Amino acid sequence: MTIHWCGTGFSSIPGLRRLIAAGHPVTVWNRTLDKAQEAVGDIASDIRVFDMEALNAATEKGDIVVSMLPGDWHVPLAEMCLAKGAHFVSSSYIAPEMRALNDAAREAGLAFVNEVGLDPGIDHLMAHKLVADYRASDVYAPDNEISFTSYCGGVPKEANPMRYKFSWAPVGVLKALRSPSRSIRDFKEFNVEKPWDALSRYDAPLPTPESFEVYPNRDSLPFMADYNFAPEWPVREFVRGTLRLNGWAEAWADIFAEMGTASDARLQEIADELLRDNAYDEGEADRVILCVDLKAAKGGTAVWHKTYVMDAWGDERGTAMARLVSVPVSLAVEAVMNREIPAGVSPAPADPKLVGRWLGEVEKLAQHMQIVEHA
Repeated sequence: MTIHWCGTGFSSIPGLRRLIAAGHPVTVWNRTLDKAQEAVGDIASDIRVFDMEALNAATEKGDIVVSMLPGDWHVPLAEMCLAKGAHFVSSSYIAPEMRALNDAAREAGLAFVNEVGLDPGIDHLMAHKLVADYRASDVYAPDNEISFTSYCGGVPKEANPMRYKFSWAPVGVLKALRSPSRSIRDFKEFNVEKPWDALSRYDAPLPTPESFEVYPNRDSLPFMADYNFAPEWPVREFVRGTLRLNGWAEAWADIFAEMGTASDARLQEIADELLRDNAYDEGEADRVILCVDLKAAKGGTAVWHKTYVMDAWGDERGTAMARLVSVPVSLAVEAVMNREIPAGVSPAPADPKLVGRWLGEVEKLAQHMQIVEHA
């Protein structure tokens, strides 16, 4: 069995190094050999130039292919795995084309695990933990009104004028701002075309309380079933969203004004300008905040309310973002090796044993992590 780790970019290295250091057989694939050598050449014995044909030839039945490449590679690699009888792991959201492989992967006994990074990934684990705790509580009742929020953001530890910095090409961030979102607000579906039109304030229960700007992103609604929400629960609020430093919307106002009409060429110009003026300096600390909140209320009064809070920043181990994305990916690889993940296409696991174990490992990666009880 060989782990084929594809991609040694910004968010890949800590998890990759963890697997190699643990003695697992790992072949490292990257489009630029020099960058891979620089990242893991001191401990990796097998580094190759990424090429689909070469990877296909090297992959054998029972191997695990990890894609830390751009998202458009995930489905082709998963399809190759299906043909070769190999497992697949990525940190990215499950695209419809990936989900379409579920039946074939299940029939072949192959685990295609996705959404096992930071967000999505760690946020899923926290949500599973909170929902399981609530369901097991003495105050659980199917008619309690439920409110759920999950906000995550990677920000500079020391605020800059733009209230944001980039470790990679900003085009992805700009395109995400063009994407509509779907969530629940006041028991009704809440659709937003422009995220900045749905900004609100979130007070994070950190050791020193701190407020942030937040907005909903993507389509939150399918995650109610993923998080084991019962269909009959009255859901007042359900939103998965992005967290930004206060002042972000004001700093980005001119960019927002162009977003709706900007051509792809103009979008690239904006991205180049942002990266030039707002890139992380060498060794500069980043910061990641994640808050997952679940509240149950009866008659307008909270009867159960907890928030899973994480605050992490760059230190001598490197950036917080890199370790929080890639180490969970490495945990998923080991879970596949140990046959702890069922066959088929799946997101981060809901199994209590895995949730507890993985969150225990995540706690080592963050400077602060706790469950705050409000009620």
